[in-house]
Amino acid sequence: MLRPAKAGDEAAIEAFLAGYPDTSMFLRANLREHGLFDHGAPHATTFWIAGQGGVSAVFGLSNAGFAMSQARGADAALWHTFAEAAAGRMLAGIVGEVTEVALMKRALGLHSAAFSLDDPEPLYRLDLARLTPPSGPGILRKPTQDDRALLEEWFRGYLDELRMAAPERIAMEARERAARAIAGGETRILEVDGTPRAMSAINARLPDMVQIGGVFTPPADRGQGLARRVVALHLAEERPNGVTTAILFASGLAASRAYEAIGFARVGTYALAILKTPVTIGAQP
Repeated sequence: MLRPAKAGDEAAIEAFLAGYPDTSMFLRANLREHGLFDHGAPHATTFWIAGQGGVSAVFGLSNAGFAMSQARGADAALWHTFAEAAAGRMLAGIVGEVTEVALMKRALGLHSAAFSLDDPEPLYRLDLARLTPPSGPGILRKPTQDDRALLEEWFRGYLDELRMAAPERIAMEARERAARAIAGGETRILEVDGTPRAMSAINARLPDMVQIGGVFTPPADRGQGLARRVVALHLAEERPNGVTTAILFASGLAASRAYEAIGFARVGTYALAILKTPVTIGAQP
């Protein structure tokens, strides 16, 4: 049986999701930051849960239209029930463990949908006690308003390379991401001799665990170890705050090598399936 989460379910949902820490960061962070009933913030999420006498599966759909799940072993009927429960809501994409993303696409009838990004990516984990930042020049700093134009340029490149937005939306999305990077406090810039050379960001946070995303080095500066350095310095900054673990998913062989060089080990496969154009759940053919 699947039902909407209600007040008082928060602790049970968190306890269940904590059993799958590597693939539940978005669900857990959204629950922690926004609770169950925030209908305004983009990352706030509507939750549905299954289980008799406890939680056995969790499904979520954020206000921004991203579907997520932690439903190992769920049968086809439960996936179909989620699709029915979410009918009429906007869907922009699906993120999660690769097998569950495939099951979600099937349940939502997306077999003929067009995706701008639909690639499995290796999922990595790092115990921060093992982190040793590579030596090299440069300092880590937060972005400021003076970095806005540069960040917009970098985010345009990031979104275009990773196909994370439709071409006509890239400029607007880059502006929004640059604004959030400056205001949000989760982005860091690696600056060498006064010149910004790379960036890193935390895209999901718990008290003891963070998820890294938004790592970018301009093409002209690649091959110099800047990506691994900015990520390592960013994570070293988090250790005094009680963060003990980091996860991320890598976008290619070069990225995987960079993360493995600072101690990340592969623990699974993650998937991002981002639609070229958002659809209404239940309305698509």
